[in-house]
Amino acid sequence: MNQQNKQDIEHFDVLVVGAGISGIDAGYHLRTAFPGKSFVLLENQDSFGGTWLTHNYPGIRSDSDLFTFGYKWKPWTGVPIATAEEILKYLDEVLDEQDLRKHIRYQHTVTTASWSNEDKLWTLQVKHGDTNETKTFSGNFLWMCQGYYNHDRGYVPEWPGMQSFQGDIVHPQTWPDELDYTDKNVLVIGSGATAATLIPAMASDCKHITMLQRSPTYFAPAPNRNELADQLRNLDVPHEWTHEIVRRQILNDQKEITRRSFEEPEALKTELIDAARQYLGSEYDVEKHFTPSYRPWRQRLAFIPDGDLFQGIAAGQASVVTDEIDTFTERGVLTKSGQLLEADIIVTATGFDLCILGGIEFRIDGEPLNFAESWTYRGIMYSDIPNMAWVFGYFRASWTLRADLIAEFVCRLFNHMEENNSRVVTPRLRDEDQNMPALPFVDPDNFNPGYLMRSMHLMPKQGDNEPWVFKQDYYTEKDELPQADLDDGALIFE
Repeated sequence: MNQQNKQDIEHFDVLVVGAGISGIDAGYHLRTAFPGKSFVLLENQDSFGGTWLTHNYPGIRSDSDLFTFGYKWKPWTGVPIATAEEILKYLDEVLDEQDLRKHIRYQHTVTTASWSNEDKLWTLQVKHGDTNETKTFSGNFLWMCQGYYNHDRGYVPEWPGMQSFQGDIVHPQTWPDELDYTDKNVLVIGSGATAATLIPAMASDCKHITMLQRSPTYFAPAPNRNELADQLRNLDVPHEWTHEIVRRQILNDQKEITRRSFEEPEALKTELIDAARQYLGSEYDVEKHFTPSYRPWRQRLAFIPDGDLFQGIAAGQASVVTDEIDTFTERGVLTKSGQLLEADIIVTATGFDLCILGGIEFRIDGEPLNFAESWTYRGIMYSDIPNMAWVFGYFRASWTLRADLIAEFVCRLFNHMEENNSRVVTPRLRDEDQNMPALPFVDPDNFNPGYLMRSMHLMPKQGDNEPWVFKQDYYTEKDELPQADLDDGALIFE
């Protein structure tokens, strides 16, 4: 790197990509644990919030409770399931309380990330949205907090006849502000958490709204309140105490549900289906529309506050069709069983595409990185990639729980490096690791949603022995990660 180039480069000790839940969490930990370190959060959107800024479809809300989706260091004082607006307000308060605004650069899209062993630095090429100019940033450590899906567009299958449909086809991720669905017939394709959010939010304004699903999903209806939180608040218990106590209660309850999904799947399945039946009535065909073929939690268990999706169906405002699409027509969708579902608007709530490392072009000493050839170190770092961590959260627990664990791990790693006068840390297979079986990044027998299965071939491998295992289990990692041996030979310090 010559002197002239250096003058045009902004340097930081830590480069954080993303200013959503994970990036803000990283910023908090850096500011509190290492007040002397310089860092920047590079965010490609116009503001903070990540997912909660990207999505603006009707009813957008969390599908995880905010006692665990919120930060453990910032009490949540509202109802468990929150709207995007409420979550953004919470994050806005964090930015002020933790003095993080000055560290964020908006409309900064990272296009390339290059590591130099000679310079022991990451160099990022960053496109600035306002001016379209390319800026260069360098840093000692790269902390990828950009999430795991493509924010620019959602996943939409190619169905026959889509061009013939005369109405609007919209994906929730790119919801048009001007879309008017008042007194319209709306068809929602999909039955995941997004569909379960959209349908009750739109139902009262539509003429009718129909959910078309290829196969059923498990839903967990419950009141959008936490009795323990209400009791503690009535007793004027400090918010910090209430937050921690309720967090522990929820985590304990979720641990039990996860255990039962493996050890008592049929009993748990019966409870979930019976809960649907209580809302929908004995005459409703729950077996056809709300009885999945897989065990609970093999795909995400969608929570519906106050059973609002079921209430809309029971009231006749919404309906469910379980069938496959044969073709789109001018007036709607023809199913394989021959039913024509007429619609003015079709919403493709069909999920998203995994975005590997933010879609950034990575190079190590000038050589393109093939991420799929690497091995994951505890689901945080990756073999032969120096000074880089990627936040990949939980599927059965709140994303933020793992973002927090990773932040604490990275800060412990920084301390270890300072104590040993190391500038570089690189995960590397040891002799005893060379013959490990190459297993998928996420075990499909454990969790297998479509967005993962479509892109698993692009993801790193995991092995069958520590520390090359990605457990996807908060209740194990919360104890293991803080005690993980940094000197077991799998991390090479220079």
